[in-house]
Amino acid sequence: SNMEAELPNIKKWIVLYPVYINSKKTVAEGRRIGIAKACENPTCAEIGDCCNYLKLPYAIEIDKAYPRDFMQRGRVRVLLKKEDGTLINPSISSMKMPCNSVQCRAILWNGRLVLD
Repeated sequence: SNMEAELPNIKKWIVLYPVYINSKKTVAEGRRIGIAKACENPTCAEIGDCCNYLKLPYAIEIDKAYPRDFMQRGRVRVLLKKEDGTLINPSISSMKMPCNSVQCRAILWNGRLVLD
């Protein structure tokens, strides 16, 4: 259908599991950034809030489990680049994306993530 053609293909968006930025997890368990920049047990909703703050399109996939730990449900898909390859937010270019950027630790309603 015509509608589907207009929807972005989120299968191509990067995947962020909360464990990637969880200070309570070890690198072996899946943490991908330094403890100093990580936050305690972040939720998909909080990661979504960060994406929103950074003006990055995102989609929460609640039913997806982290492959290394099936008890951990939920992940966030994030779009960093437009179809033509240009960055949506020029200050965020990498796979580590909001995770490792100062901006990610911005705001949010419950004060979990704090701007440096």
